[in-house]
Amino acid sequence: MLLISCPNCGSRDETEFHYGGQAHVPYPENPNDLNDREWAEYLFYRANTKGTFAERWVHSTGCRQWFNMLRDTVTYDIQAVYPMGTPRPSSAAPAPESGTASLAPDSTTTGTAAPSIAATSTTPASTTAPKGATK
Repeated sequence: MLLISCPNCGSRDETEFHYGGQAHVPYPENPNDLNDREWAEYLFYRANTKGTFAERWVHSTGCRQWFNMLRDTVTYDIQAVYPMGTPRPSSAAPAPESGTASLAPDSTTTGTAAPSIAATSTTPASTTAPKGATK
């Protein structure tokens, strides 16, 4: 689970936020002058980088404010969180209050705890459906 540092509310669980796509995509100066292909490129074509990526997020269950985040798409390390309208910061070292994956033993994303297999049966599973089951 990621902890995302909202610029208004502080660190919160990632379930309180919604992803809003790539950040810093400029609106066309003259949208009426665009042909269908150019308009489609503006609406649907986005970078799909592996590594540091600028994203828009909204704190949907908190302050409901939009902000930008610089996040590594491979490691999920949040390198910077900054307000809308602010230029993208350089991709330097992560800030100390940045989001991170949980290292708790019961974490499903990282951590060291594995599911217990002590209570599982060693008999092979049946290949037929139980009585009354539909196929």
